[in-house]
Amino acid sequence: MTKPKPFAFVLMPFGNEFNDIYRIGIQETANKHGVVAERVDEQIYTESILERIYRQIDAADFIIADMTGKNPNVFYEVGYAHAKEKICTLITQEANDIPFDLKHHRHLVYNGSITDLQRMLGEDIDWVKSELERRKTVTFEVNVKAQNELLTMSEFARTGTFELVIDIHNRTEKRSPEIDAIYLNTSERWEIKQDGKRCGHTKSDDENLKRRHILATSTNRLAPGAWTQIRCELETSFWRKYRDGGVEPREIYRAQGFMVVQISTAEGMFPTRVDLDVVFDEIPF
Repeated sequence: MTKPKPFAFVLMPFGNEFNDIYRIGIQETANKHGVVAERVDEQIYTESILERIYRQIDAADFIIADMTGKNPNVFYEVGYAHAKEKICTLITQEANDIPFDLKHHRHLVYNGSITDLQRMLGEDIDWVKSELERRKTVTFEVNVKAQNELLTMSEFARTGTFELVIDIHNRTEKRSPEIDAIYLNTSERWEIKQDGKRCGHTKSDDENLKRRHILATSTNRLAPGAWTQIRCELETSFWRKYRDGGVEPREIYRAQGFMVVQISTAEGMFPTRVDLDVVFDEIPF
């Protein structure tokens, strides 16, 4: 029996200016990489268009969404896809069309070039396909979200904090191995707290990172289809008067980079890289 191709549901504005982007940049590229890509306006259905979009997001293996022009319908649909924990490939002609709270998600900036879009999207589709296969066999699926970013300002310091929400799912049909420990690997700039208590840390075994923090969890094992969540607060110092006196403090700071969540079990270590792009100011988002 022939294995069905993965299905990518495409979210994008409708308009003649997007026809070549969709047909040549997205659909042709998907076909070349063994993926069926469709947009709702080329499907036959009897329900309302919004109901159809919901059903297709639910049915899709992953989502390709063109955020160009900050179309409110596309933003809304992407939000629904994220709530359904779908893999989303965000593309745009302008980097500023990706709002700051989505910048930690993978996104491709093609600057109006269909050639660049074909190249970048093809590479991303290959990664998505391998990730879909991995998720079918790997016990743990880790999803991470940054929220409640805040910059605390005083005459003497600028300190940024945010909450990291780590969701761990068992998507397989077997019970997970017993969890020995959960680690968060970061650079030296971050201190981590859970329930107001500072997490212990040691030297990371990742050569690109410096610290391995241990996180508390109430779950030792996940049944098939089960899920658990870990929350922690990350804090970093952007400016201190007696350390950075020659530098003017700012009212907005940005932290970009990546972290690695590691789940340690008797069957081995399960690492997940987390890309972050977090903006801090005085107003929590």
